Amino acid sequence: MVNIVLPVDFGESTDHLVSSAIKFAKEINGKICLIHVAPSDIGFAIGDLGFQYFPEVEQNEIKEELVQLNTIEQRIIAQGVDCEHLLKQGIAGDIILAYAEEKKAGYLVMGSHGRSGIYDVFVGSLTKELTRRSTIPVLVIPVH
Repeated sequence: MVNIVLPVDFGESTDHLVSSAIKFAKEINGKICLIHVAPSDIGFAIGDLGFQYFPEVEQNEIKEELVQLNTIEQRIIAQGVDCEHLLKQGIAGDIILAYAEEKKAGYLVMGSHGRSGIYDVFVGSLTKELTRRSTIPVLVIPVH
């Protein structure tokens, strides 16, 4: 069975990306390894007193994201595809590539939002970064 790493961000394109990954997994007899990378700065806020850390905000956000991951995992399993999930905090590109290596993944499935140019200059594109850095094939799904 081929492991397929599927990063999700819970954005509006997640449903389409998951559906495409399920279809792909069925075609190649693959297992989906879901991953969500939360920012390291959840729970931090800047105010009159400077940076402050609110651990309860971080814990609530992580709990909510785990519920969302579980829901997606159950949707995938209900479609007859093996699935597991992981939530980590940190730098998305590094964590996703390390997870793909750990899982000995055959593919990485990413979404393309159709943005380019000035957006990439200021915000960057995780899909663009991973297609450049990945040592395994990256299947890019148009989601715009």
